[in-house]
Amino acid sequence: MNEPTGNCGFATAIKAIEGKWKVDICELGTASRRFGRLRQSIPAISEKMLTQQLRELEADGLVNREVYPGSPTKVVYSLTESGAALNAGAEALCRWGE
Repeated sequence: MNEPTGNCGFATAIKAIEGKWKVDICELGTASRRFGRLRQSIPAISEKMLTQQLRELEADGLVNREVYPGSPTKVVYSLTESGAALNAGAEALCRWGE
């Protein structure tokens, strides 16, 4: 993830979760989930957008993507330790915003 100017931790955290669906994805908790289950959990998100948001979260080290061989290929997503920590911070911001 690119560090924002000034190395402000708050700005880094906000940059990591900017995007319409990233907070919704992270709020799904620490349980591992397949793509279809994630999509069902957020009905308003398109497959294309979910894929994009998951790729960005993975690139930022917030989501782990694990591929299991087989037919069909099984892909499972889960929050990393950093993702879980950021999720806790996002929950605090949500409570503050209520």
